[in-house]
Amino acid sequence: MKLQSRSARFTVSFLVGIGISQAAFAQPADTPPAAPNARLSAEEIVTRLVQRNLERARTLGAYQGTRIYRLDYHGFPGSRSAEMIVDVKYRTPGTKDFSIRSEKGSQLIIERVFKRMLQSEKEAVAEENQSRIALNNDNYSFTLAGYENTPGGASYILSVEPRTNNKLLYRGRIWVDAEDFAVTRIEAAPAKNPSFWTKETKIVQVYTKVGEFWLPLSNRSTSVIRLGGQANFTIDYQDYQITAGTPLEAPHNLGTSSVVSKKKSGRSCSVVQNYIQQ
Repeated sequence: MKLQSRSARFTVSFLVGIGISQAAFAQPADTPPAAPNARLSAEEIVTRLVQRNLERARTLGAYQGTRIYRLDYHGFPGSRSAEMIVDVKYRTPGTKDFSIRSEKGSQLIIERVFKRMLQSEKEAVAEENQSRIALNNDNYSFTLAGYENTPGGASYILSVEPRTNNKLLYRGRIWVDAEDFAVTRIEAAPAKNPSFWTKETKIVQVYTKVGEFWLPLSNRSTSVIRLGGQANFTIDYQDYQITAGTPLEAPHNLGTSSVVSKKKSGRSCSVVQNYIQQ
């Protein structure tokens, strides 16, 4: 069990990194969507994403919700599983309180994976940690991979490549809502293999719109262990309530040629993370 708990902890660290780097806030309803005939470049999409996140982050005062953590491991040297239900309360500029409602299953997983994940999330609010994992041009390169129309709305699809092998960064694809300029989906793998014992890790994180904000809905990760095992880790988010906020300011009108400097982009993402760690 030592091997599988170690691999799970590394996977959890990466999940914390994904969550912290995404402050996916919804855009005010009176902001016009990007017209299909005037689709943006990757640079313009990222510029709008960073600036909209900064503007919207300032309006979220507090929220609360419930998370259900589950981990199932099957393989050498034996199968283990656990579940923990946690109530979460967030207050700006970066305080989170966790209250464990229930727990069952392997105590080793609960203590060494779930509870360490909660502690890591609390510690990750430090600005020096956030700046290294923020979704911006300092940490990633972006390439426009496509444009997708669904019943829920249109999205830009960006390929993201980390600029360093930080184990909390990732490579893969993100979906950015063409109207809200918020990340709505991530399909990724760690930039760096989190553990010798982990052969492969794949993660999918999906966001949902709660009022005027995009918050996590689900996280699914699968890790293949070199000795033949597989760990399936999930987080389900539910019962969101926005408990405090201020009116949204009128958004700045960014033209398709507007560019936020690399320095300003990085600083903006850092401010966003002080408002919500997902």
